[in-house]
Amino acid sequence: MDSNDTQKSRTAGEAGWHESRYNLYAKVPGTKNVAIANIYKGNCAEYTPLEMYLLSVIEELDENHPIIERFAKRGIICNFDERAALETMGRASCAMPHVIGLTICPTMGCNFDCPYCFEDHGRGSMSEEVQDDIVALAERMLDASNSKNLSINWFGGEPLLAPKIIESLTERLMALTVERGGEYDAGIITNGYLLTQDIIDLLDRCKVTSCQVTIDGLGPAHDATRHLAGGGPTFDRITANLRDSKIPFRVVIRHNVHEGNKGEIPKLEEFIKNLAKESGNDLCYYPAPVSGSETADKRDEHVGLLCGSDASDVSIKQETGRFSKGRGHYCGANSIWSVGIDDRGNLQKCWEAVDKPALSFGTARDWNPTNPLVTASNPDNLTKYLNTANPVPDDECRDCKWLPICVGGCPYKRLYSGRECIAFKDDEERYVLALHVRIGEEKEA
Repeated sequence: MDSNDTQKSRTAGEAGWHESRYNLYAKVPGTKNVAIANIYKGNCAEYTPLEMYLLSVIEELDENHPIIERFAKRGIICNFDERAALETMGRASCAMPHVIGLTICPTMGCNFDCPYCFEDHGRGSMSEEVQDDIVALAERMLDASNSKNLSINWFGGEPLLAPKIIESLTERLMALTVERGGEYDAGIITNGYLLTQDIIDLLDRCKVTSCQVTIDGLGPAHDATRHLAGGGPTFDRITANLRDSKIPFRVVIRHNVHEGNKGEIPKLEEFIKNLAKESGNDLCYYPAPVSGSETADKRDEHVGLLCGSDASDVSIKQETGRFSKGRGHYCGANSIWSVGIDDRGNLQKCWEAVDKPALSFGTARDWNPTNPLVTASNPDNLTKYLNTANPVPDDECRDCKWLPICVGGCPYKRLYSGRECIAFKDDEERYVLALHVRIGEEKEA
């Protein structure tokens, strides 16, 4: 008799299978079922009482039980250390060069004066010398990383105050990817006031594939916070631009939600849906809670911040809209291959620091990623951001079940104002149910 025939079958637990540490649960109203969101795998599904029982005894089942494969595919059980995997992804994210990401501010000037803005404005536009330095930096980063791909985000200030700089730099940066056989893509964050058809056509030529425009409510609610420098409404002109122009790329309408305009959420979301139908443009709504701003506080310009359940409601809507598998880092601030560049050529690791030269780690002229610390004028401003990547030096974060979503939170806030946990940290059931409804609606569509 073959010795394998007499070998005792193992249990799933003996084979290494166990329930995921990143499962979140909610009872589905009106049923006996339970929705489980696995935020490591990025999966949310509904389970029957029988399936829940099998999950509760998963380690006692035979390792060949058919439910093992189904549960494993959805991520609610695993046979490895998920936290260790997240931490490895975090370390790798600091250096993996899938794409070179540059956030470029052709000007820090702005035609708006929004009370919650985290930036100081008033400077001029980028010089030709700084533009030359940016192209040279992009070339160094592509060569050092062996990456062929370049991703640009136009930021400011208001970048559309300097469209010629966008056009000129695009031509030169695209040439770098063409000669390497790589891909080039770009996005822009703009207030939308100057988003006319001529400018849209220019952005299309510049390979812009996504755009973010902020609208804070309908009419007066928007104009109260998104007004021109020196005063003046902007809602009618922005919405006319979105309605009357043919826009060949997606436009994300960001709603900065605060105490004064939280009641606008359903009205503005419906307005954007109707505007998309009327115009034929790809417009989508995205709510985001307003956070504190040291710059705004210094200007004595306060906007009531959301707190309690209101912040949780908006955050849940925000997070369920971008639900995906877990990651090892929070944003580009955790990668050496992603930098922000202000109009004077200073390099920063965060969008919220692009107007603050004191937080710069170097210049586009001098910094070289082949020797990143030696060529940095302030290495601490580089390393402290990279060191906020997972594993974060925070035991509470490392043990938190929300780690695949939060990844330690915003690096800038962690460094300068303290860790900021997600607003619905203690309300997993409401989050799971909102996610369950959203995914169900997508399947039915």
